[in-house]
Amino acid sequence: MSSPGSATERLSRLLAMVPYLVSRQGIPLTEAAKEIGISEVALIKDLELLFVCGTPGHMPDDLIDAEWDDGHVYLRNADTLARPLRLGVDEALALIVGLRALVEVPGLHHRDALERTMAKLEAAAGDAALTSAQVSVEVEGESEVLAAARRALAGSRRLHLTYFVPTRDETTERDVDPMRVVLMDGRWYLEGWCRRAEAVRLFRLDRVVAIEMLDVPADVPSEATARDLDAGLFVASPEDIVVVLELDPPAHWVADYYPVESVEDLPDGRLIVRLRAADTRWLRSLVLRLAGAARVLDPPELREAVRTRASDALAAYR
Repeated sequence: MSSPGSATERLSRLLAMVPYLVSRQGIPLTEAAKEIGISEVALIKDLELLFVCGTPGHMPDDLIDAEWDDGHVYLRNADTLARPLRLGVDEALALIVGLRALVEVPGLHHRDALERTMAKLEAAAGDAALTSAQVSVEVEGESEVLAAARRALAGSRRLHLTYFVPTRDETTERDVDPMRVVLMDGRWYLEGWCRRAEAVRLFRLDRVVAIEMLDVPADVPSEATARDLDAGLFVASPEDIVVVLELDPPAHWVADYYPVESVEDLPDGRLIVRLRAADTRWLRSLVLRLAGAARVLDPPELREAVRTRASDALAAYR
């Protein structure tokens, strides 16, 4: 059962939830929560929010009426949102291009289902779908790196990578035994056993400066397991540093864009967010870019590092 999620996720859920509930008047609360994939408490919070949603005017007749006191959900005065959401032409084309990229992933199961889905989308999009045939699904200039990674994976060969690490602004050399190649959020990644870290690592292919297939068989340890990517690319570790930030309204997007452990609303519109980071250097840069709209509350050493970097920058202007 998923949590309520970020504000963006909640808005998407509400837009899909209204037509679903309107077409199933009287559905048991427990069944609705299970079908939507959230807890009953989260569903009730969403229904309470619908009470203040509606068309402009904000009179009682303009707002959605939600009722669930007897354990069954009823929605009234929600005709404007009663129809399921439809894809626009641009959205359909973006989905078609994404599906074409996904079909190219080696070893993909259920390829037939993807191709049938693409055919239906192309038929629905009509002539506009022809435009997508001219769109390349390769990401930037990484096609050669991707091809080399695929060859090493197919031949079970070790790779030598020259890899750029942006958080440390340095280039590293490492040998990697490939485990799989995945496409996530429009980027290709190589997942493998890194001989330098002695652990499973995920490498973004557009950050690979050079790649060489070695004449050495790949030897992935039996204890190495592929990462579960259903929760996203980056999952916090208990060993990561806990960081607490105070965000003014212009910086609220941080709570939606980055994975956070908790969000606390303050009366004056500020947020207190808690997140984990293996390396806090990117957080230091983020706080500086937000130009006063964010402040580090904890840990003290990160707060001091931000203050020192800001002071040095101001001194350079003088």
